[in-house]
Parts: sequence; structure tokens; C-alpha cells
Amino acid sequence: MTNRNSLSASILAALLASTGMAAAQDCAEPIKVGVLHSLSGTMAISETTLKDTMLMLIEQQNAAGGVLGCEIEAVVVDPASDWPLFAEKARELLTVHEVDVIFGNWTSVSRKSVLPVIEELNGLLFYPVQYEGEESSKNVFYTGAAPNQQAIPATDYFLEELGVEKFALLGTDYVYPRTTNNILEQYLKDNGIAEEDIFVNYTPFGHSDWATIVADVVALGEDGKQVGVISTINGDANIGFYKELAAAGVSADDIPVVAFSVGEEELSGLDTSNLVGHLAAWNYFQSADTPANAEFIAAWKEFAGEERVTNDPMEAHYIGFNMWVNAVTAAETTEVDAVREAMYGQEFPNLTGGTAVMLPNHHLAKPVLIGEIQDDGQFDIISQTEEVPGDAWTDFLPESAVLKSDWQTLGCGMYNTETETCVQLTSNY
Repeated sequence: MTNRNSLSASILAALLASTGMAAAQDCAEPIKVGVLHSLSGTMAISETTLKDTMLMLIEQQNAAGGVLGCEIEAVVVDPASDWPLFAEKARELLTVHEVDVIFGNWTSVSRKSVLPVIEELNGLLFYPVQYEGEESSKNVFYTGAAPNQQAIPATDYFLEELGVEKFALLGTDYVYPRTTNNILEQYLKDNGIAEEDIFVNYTPFGHSDWATIVADVVALGEDGKQVGVISTINGDANIGFYKELAAAGVSADDIPVVAFSVGEEELSGLDTSNLVGHLAAWNYFQSADTPANAEFIAAWKEFAGEERVTNDPMEAHYIGFNMWVNAVTAAETTEVDAVREAMYGQEFPNLTGGTAVMLPNHHLAKPVLIGEIQDDGQFDIISQTEEVPGDAWTDFLPESAVLKSDWQTLGCGMYNTETETCVQLTSNY
């Protein structure tokens, strides 16, 4: 005899499936999204905002029905600007909390700390900040800028538009500034800049005494040549650097600075009246005049407070999160390997106009913008390109120029185009 309750359950299941609600019945637990950003320490000035961004995006997605009919739960941890702790917290997210994906990191040293854990446990990381390239992991989607989407175009602007003849490459002492500056040194030499006209200096995280370094930069121009600063200074050290520039009476007309890690959030803590005219290179600025950006800004201010500003890594999380949601929806699962396959070719509108596209090398095609600091802490966008495909491996270092990354077709992040072989050098990470 047929069990009436079983029959009723079968009919209900069929009805739910026909209305697209079946997935909701499979949600014994919410889909978990790990948020791995420093909420304390020297990088909190930049990363706390990215934690808040993820909370807003998850709240918005839940209001729209979640994903696969399931609610999304944010699991927030604080790696406290401590690079080894990033690895521990990533392992905690994947093994204790069993998150389906992680959005996080700012510095490359923190990302490289996390990378072996992500690869060992087959996790998935969306990394939202500009970086030095020279890396390609099947477990990471790099939604920030590669050097050819930020550092190289900014250097071209100095060379072609501002006539800079001497370069001061100032960076925080870790892998991103050092690798980026290695690329830029070679690029500058290839473009006719003499080695003696390139000054390179590194300082620790949180560095505060900038008087001697600023004096050294000013001294570069004593021969009358135009000096420009390319800054890969990260975190709260930027506050002291820009204050010392102002104290030394250095204006953007005297020595222009283009920064790769200073955006609206960092400027919100500074008196910008003496910084007008200095530059930053990103893929997004709050001042972008598009309907989508206006909507994003309004939502952010409603969520976080009227005084809060937006910035480039926020847009990278916005694009990456929405692409992940769409990939999960297409794959009908949060399983990492299936989501990875569904990510290739994902498109999502940039907040600055145009469309971001996820490439087989796990990088985005994105526009490059150069902005000029205004006295209100915002940027006047003075240059914007069409979408530029991100390169995992730079064309400007001989050992990297022969490499390509293609996880979709070749299944390889370091494919040597000369030997036509796949190189696996996870120890590089």
C-alpha cells in the first residue's frame, strides 16, 4: 500500500522543482563565504573596508534570494596584519568553518602565505588588490590589477605626458613592491632611462620617519631633470609619507607622485590640500560618472555611513563576488572544481563602464584609470583606457616573457611557449 505521506512529499518535491525552489530544500546549512581581511594592525586602514564591502554584498545577495536558494553566511576572521596568521586563519576557514570560498588578503606577502593552504585543501580565493603578477594558481582568481593594468600604464604616463626623466621607486619592503620595481626598472631601462637615474628605496610596514627619504628624492632633481615618484608604499605608512612631502613643500608640479596603493580610503585620513595634483593608478575611482557607480556608492553609504568612501579593491570584490555567484548558479553547486570551470568567460559590468571578463589565466580584462588627487580627497580621472587583459607573467622580464597561464585549455599556470611544456613551481609561491 502506498504511504500517503511519501506520496505527498513526492508531489511537493515535484512542485518545488517546477518552480525552481528545489535547491532551497537542500539547504540544511547556509553557504559559507570566508572573509579574510586584517581588522587590526598596520593594514587595517585598508582592509577593514573590504570586510565591510563583503558584508554588504552578502546582505544584498541574501535579500535577492541568496544563491541556489540558500542563504549566504559570512564567516569573518582577523589575521591582524600578521602574515603567518593569514595561513592559519585560511586553514581555519576551510577546515573548521568549511567555507565554500574565501574573499581576502591585501598584501602579496599575506597572499603567498595563504597560497599553499588554499592549494593543499583545494580552496578557492578571490584576491581583490593590485599585485606584482609572476604567479598563477588554479585556486586563486586575481580580480585586482596585474602590472600591465596599473604599473606599466602609470609609468607610460610619467614618461609620455609628464616628461619625467628621473624615477624614485619607493616601496614597502615586501614581495609586491620589490617584484613590481624589478619589472619597472627593466621597463625604464628599455625606454632609455639610465640606471643612475633610477632611485629605489624600501621601508618597513608602518614606517613613519620620511624626512631623509623625501630629502633624497628632492636631491635627485638638483641637476634640473624632472623627477617623479612611483609609490608602492602600503598601509598607514602612506600617511607619514604624504605629510612629509607637504612639510618639505613638495608639490605635484615639483615632483609628481603616482601611487598604486593609495585610494579614497587612505586619503580620507589625510589633509589633502597639499596633495592636489599627485596621482594614483587604479581600475576604479569613486568619481567615475556612471549610473552603476552612483547606485553602488548610494548603497555603500546607506550600509556603512554617509562619510564612507569607495575604492578600487571594493569594486574588485564587487565584480569577483558577483562572478562567483553567477558561476555557482551556472554550475548548480559550490564545489570548487565545478565553480572554477564555470568562472571562465564570466562577464560582469565594471562600475566605470564597460565589462570585466574573467580570462583563462584567472585574471580580469579591466580598464586602466589614472586619477589626480583633489582637495576633497577624491580623484579627477584624467586618463582611462578600454579593457586591458591582465597578464599573469610580465613581458618585461626575460624569464617570464616566455610563460603563459591557461587553466581552461592547457590546465597550466606556467606554460613555457618555447619548450611547449608545463612548469610547476609551487615553491615559487
